[in-house]
Amino acid sequence: MPKRTGILKHLSEIITKNKTLTAENEQLNNQNEVLLKEIEKYKILLARMNNETLYDEVQYKKRAPFKRFRTATVLYADAVGLEQYSQQVEPKLLLDSLDEIFFKLQDIIAKFEVRNIKTIGDTFMCVGGIPKKNFTNPIEVLLAAIEMQYFINELQKKQAAGKIWKLRIGIHTGNVITNIIGKKKPVYEVKGETVNLAARIRQFCKDGHILISATTYELVKDLFVIEYYNKMPVKYQGEILLYSVDRIKPEFSLQGKGIIPNKKFSIRYGLMQFTDLQELILDKMERELPQSLYYHNTKHTVDVVTQVELIGLGEGVSEEDLLLLKTAALFHDTGHIVSYDNHEHFSCILAREMLPEYYYTRSQIEIICELIMSTKLPPKPGNKLQEIMCDADLDYLGRSDMIAVSDTLFHELRERSKINSINDWNNLQMKFISGHQYFTDTARKLREVNKQLQIDRIRNLIVEE
Repeated sequence: MPKRTGILKHLSEIITKNKTLTAENEQLNNQNEVLLKEIEKYKILLARMNNETLYDEVQYKKRAPFKRFRTATVLYADAVGLEQYSQQVEPKLLLDSLDEIFFKLQDIIAKFEVRNIKTIGDTFMCVGGIPKKNFTNPIEVLLAAIEMQYFINELQKKQAAGKIWKLRIGIHTGNVITNIIGKKKPVYEVKGETVNLAARIRQFCKDGHILISATTYELVKDLFVIEYYNKMPVKYQGEILLYSVDRIKPEFSLQGKGIIPNKKFSIRYGLMQFTDLQELILDKMERELPQSLYYHNTKHTVDVVTQVELIGLGEGVSEEDLLLLKTAALFHDTGHIVSYDNHEHFSCILAREMLPEYYYTRSQIEIICELIMSTKLPPKPGNKLQEIMCDADLDYLGRSDMIAVSDTLFHELRERSKINSINDWNNLQMKFISGHQYFTDTARKLREVNKQLQIDRIRNLIVEE
C-alpha cells in the first residue's frame, strides 16, 4: 500500500509538471505569434521603402573623410536689387523672380565643369576643380561668370521698371578642403581660406562686375579682357591685388563680342587642358601596361610627346595641329594595354572613346587616329603632320643613347619570341637604320648626323658568323 501511494504521488507530480510545461508552451506560442506578426509588419514596411533612398539617407549623415584640392576656383555671387525690388513688388512675386534667376544661373553653371555648392537667399557659391581635378578650372569658372552677367544684363533690358537685378561676382583660386556626404546624390561641403577670400572679394565688388584675385588672374589673363581694379586688405596677408574681368578677348570669341568662345579659344583651351589628359593617360598606362614592356612604356610616350612638340614648332605648324600631334603621341601606344600586335588599332579605339569627353571634334579625332596609324612600321607618312609623328616616334635612332634604348626593345621582343639573339638584333637594326630616313627638315638637322654615328657603332657590334 505505501508503495502504491508513492507511485500515485509521483504520477501526480508528473501530471502537475506537464500542465505547467503545457501552459508555458502556450505562452511561448502566443509570444511567437505576436513576434511573427510584428516581423510581417516590418517586412511589409521595408518592402514599401526604397532601399537606395534609405542607404543614401544613412550615408548623408555619415561624413566621408576630408579631401584636399590644391587648385580649385571658388565663385561667390550676389543677386543685387532685393531692397529696391521689394518696394515695388509683392514678396511672393519677388521670391519667384529670384528663384527664376537662380534656376537660370544654375543652368549656366551646369554647362561647364563647375559644381553648384549652395544657395542661401540671394547668394550662391559654386566651385570648379572638384570632384575631378583639372588644370583649367579657373577658365571654366570665368566663362560661367561672364555668361551669368550676360544673362542678367539681358534680363535688365526686358524689365519694365528699369535696371533692377544686378549681379556681383567674386572669384579666387587656391586650396580647398572638401567633405563629400552621400553616395547616390553627393553633397559637397567646401571649406578653407580660398572660400573665405572669394566671399570677401564678392563683397568688395561693384554691382554688375566680376572681380578676381591675382592668383586667378595669372591663370586666365591670356584669354580674357582684364584690368587692374584695386587692392583689398586681408588679415595676416596684407593687401592682395584684384582685377576686373570684362569679357573674353575679341580674337577668342564669336564675332568678337566677348561672350561665346570661338574655335581659336577652344584650341588654346585644349592645349592647356592637355596637362590633365596627359596625367590621366600616363597613370592609366602605368597601371595597365604589361610589366614586360621595356621599350613601349610611359617613358617612350613622354619622349614622343616632347618630340612632336619640338619638331612641330620647328616646322611651324598651327596651334591646332600641335594639339592634334601631342594628343596622337599621347595615345599612340595605349593599345598595348589590349594587344602587342596591331596595338595602333586599339589605340585608336581608346582615343575615339575618351577624346569626346575633352571636347575634341569628330574630325579632330579622325586626324589623331590617322596620325596614330602612321606610326605602324615601316613608316609611310602621307602628309606633313604624319611625317612629324613618324620622326618623333623614331627619334631615338639619332640620339646618343640609341644603343641603350634599342637594348630595351631587344629584351621586349625576345621575351615575346620575336627575336632570338643579340647578334640577330644588331643585324636587323643595321638593316632598318641604314634604310631609314627622317622626313622633316627639323628632325634631319637634329638627328641625322648622330644617326650615322649609331650605324657605325652597331656595325662594330655585329659578329660575323
